[in-house]
Amino acid sequence: MKAVIIDDEKRTRELIAKLIESFDLGIETFPLGESVTTGLKAIETIHPDIVFLDIQMPDGTGFDLLKMIPQKNFEVIFITAHEEFAIKAIKFSALDYILKPIDPEELKKSVEKAIESIDQKREESQFEALQLNIQPSQKRRLVLKTQESVHVVDLDKIIRCEADRNYTSFYLVDQKKILVSKTLKDYETLLTGHNFLRVQQSHLVNLDYVDRYDKAHGGSVIMKDGSEVPLSPAKRDIFFKILENM
Repeated sequence: MKAVIIDDEKRTRELIAKLIESFDLGIETFPLGESVTTGLKAIETIHPDIVFLDIQMPDGTGFDLLKMIPQKNFEVIFITAHEEFAIKAIKFSALDYILKPIDPEELKKSVEKAIESIDQKREESQFEALQLNIQPSQKRRLVLKTQESVHVVDLDKIIRCEADRNYTSFYLVDQKKILVSKTLKDYETLLTGHNFLRVQQSHLVNLDYVDRYDKAHGGSVIMKDGSEVPLSPAKRDIFFKILENM
């Protein structure tokens, strides 16, 4: 396997290469790209299995570079320095990233995850969603990866999410249900600020689809699709406050 490392800081490229070699995972490293131009040339020349891609570079961004590659036959791990908006866009698109300064354990986890995914079919829809998610004026799209396929979902098509141990079920407006192997906590963190509220330990709802509150059975939220979600006593005040302001 081959990994190309694209970052405008030489010491970062060399550190990532040195750490990957120390993991003894059978990966040959090429710390060659320092810009969009040189990074693109490295990818076209080496045909890597994994690309480590800096977001901010002198002549553009890692996102710009990806747009130039029609067939992305490699796993992407972004390199970023706490750029909150970029990190959210990457997470929405179900892609991976590592933070500067580089943490060896986090790097190893990302590399191992990439190795597991190398033989899987890469979905261009993920990268298309990423290009939309990095635009502040665009509606966010959430990429949901299951064992069978990759779904790109507009946030306003999600009615609610329900926890099932370490899995999360998404219920959509077209009556589709998507089961993803990530926790509800992961999605609560991601969807905060997008009109979603965790009304109970196992339930996260899109407030746009709340129909009414039912006092029966200890108090429930009735959604517009007819589903009934329990409302935790600890969440009642914030739930009613939000409803009053809608």
